[in-house]
Amino acid sequence: MNDKKLWKAFSEYIRRRDSDKDGFGKCFTCHRVIHWKKGDCGHGIGRQHKGTKYNEKNNHLQCKPCNGFEGGKREVYKEQMNKRYGDGTWELMELASKKPAKWSQFEIDQLEKYYKIKIKELEEQNKISDCSNKVLR
Repeated sequence: MNDKKLWKAFSEYIRRRDSDKDGFGKCFTCHRVIHWKKGDCGHGIGRQHKGTKYNEKNNHLQCKPCNGFEGGKREVYKEQMNKRYGDGTWELMELASKKPAKWSQFEIDQLEKYYKIKIKELEEQNKISDCSNKVLR
């Protein structure tokens, strides 16, 4: 199972989803404003748990210090997840992470296509442009 391309598309979708039309969003755990290209797709339950790896509620825009150096700020992530999606969401996510998940290459390829379409929809909806040639705030 090779899901590197899927993770790339999924990660971009999550980071753009959590950003405004100019490409800026708040870190899920510390609320620092960052551009989606400078942030990570942070996950509450680790990516090694296949049952929740691609669950959109488990993944959010996170700044690199929180996601990396701070180890994802798991307790804060848990609080934010329950606050955003309702009490008990974290516990349900933990249960889901324990379920075995096997993805066929066909399923992975289809999910990759799905998230590429979702990215295009966000681009159209928010008119998010490639800011690589622009000065960021």
